[in-house]
Amino acid sequence: MSNDAPLDLDLVRAQFPAFDNEGGNTFFENAAGSFACRQTIDALTRYYTETKVQPYSAYAASAAAGAAMDRARARWAEALGVTDDEVVFGPSTSANTYVLANAFADVLGPGDEVVVTNQDHEANTGAIRRAAERAGAAVVEWPIDPESGLLDIDEFAVLLTDRTRVVTLPHASNIIGQENDVARVCALAHGVGARVVVDGVAFAPHGIPDVAALDADVYLFSLYKTYSVHQGLMAVRNGLLDELPNQGHFFNAEAPDKRLNPAGPDHAQVAASAAVLDYIELLDAAHEPNGGGSLGAACRRVADRWQAHETALTAELLAALAAMEEVRVLGPTSAHEQALHRCPTLAFVSRNESSATVSNRLVERGIKTNSGHFYAWRLLDAMGVDPEEGVVRLSFVHYTRQSDVEHAIAALEP
Repeated sequence: MSNDAPLDLDLVRAQFPAFDNEGGNTFFENAAGSFACRQTIDALTRYYTETKVQPYSAYAASAAAGAAMDRARARWAEALGVTDDEVVFGPSTSANTYVLANAFADVLGPGDEVVVTNQDHEANTGAIRRAAERAGAAVVEWPIDPESGLLDIDEFAVLLTDRTRVVTLPHASNIIGQENDVARVCALAHGVGARVVVDGVAFAPHGIPDVAALDADVYLFSLYKTYSVHQGLMAVRNGLLDELPNQGHFFNAEAPDKRLNPAGPDHAQVAASAAVLDYIELLDAAHEPNGGGSLGAACRRVADRWQAHETALTAELLAALAAMEEVRVLGPTSAHEQALHRCPTLAFVSRNESSATVSNRLVERGIKTNSGHFYAWRLLDAMGVDPEEGVVRLSFVHYTRQSDVEHAIAALEP
């Protein structure tokens, strides 16, 4: 296929067994968790049937289990552009953020400042805020624009001082959908010696990022939202692991992958976690037979295809929502005009009906979706939306078809 050829949706959807059970329904709740690809399911099955033992012993099954875990770590390091010892697995992104925040609390103190946003999922911002408060550090909020929900980086630059120690922000909001310019934020923050923690949960399903190119000190995301297992992964870079106090068992203090994980790893899920990268390589080879290069390069090429497909469908759905006078869309109402990716996470409220009423009607019409605050309580409050009332959220990814979007648009009609 040429570089301009569209994403082969038949090939894509053949890799997701869940579609065999969809019937006439369409899935628009991907921001809450995507379908697992066939490669992930097969890898889990292999582990549980062939090597469900304690890993890293000398006997064959145990050695194979350990090797599978090591391979997964190495594969993710290559995909993200980091080193093996900068990859940390944990039970979830919320848990990883909590442990990370506890570690920061031990190195922060009075006089230090921590910059947070009100665009974040609460699991990220809440843990860091509490850690800063426990340490006596000042919490400085970088607020969204209450109309657009976007963050202004020029306003962020003004907030930075020589006392700024940590900055946290989402790569993209799970409500607004717009990608933030993380590379620029990191450059500005590093200019005053601050560390940057990026919540990539809402962005990574739309393209595995080059964390080294972003230059984030910590990048966290949820594997179960990237067609993989129910684990959290964080890349901790730029020597930060050596600066943060050990949060695990004292005898694991010198093990980089265990310093920020007080619990033991889920062996099967860690071992199977990188199978989604096999799926990405399959897509890359099918679309770019002469692509070559590293796993990271394949991830970037596939991300470009995913995002081109998503952008076309996002524009269609946004246009339909914008034409509905009774609807307020949160975030950018265009997709093609955005310099950075406008993720296909579309949140809206009706001026005439409750979000739950609209969501339930969509479900009755065969659209799998939901309503609520989706842990973005602070963002909704800042935008004048009652968090208890919440929003309706339609979220999709690269395996969504135009016919699915057409189904959603038809279901939105009164």
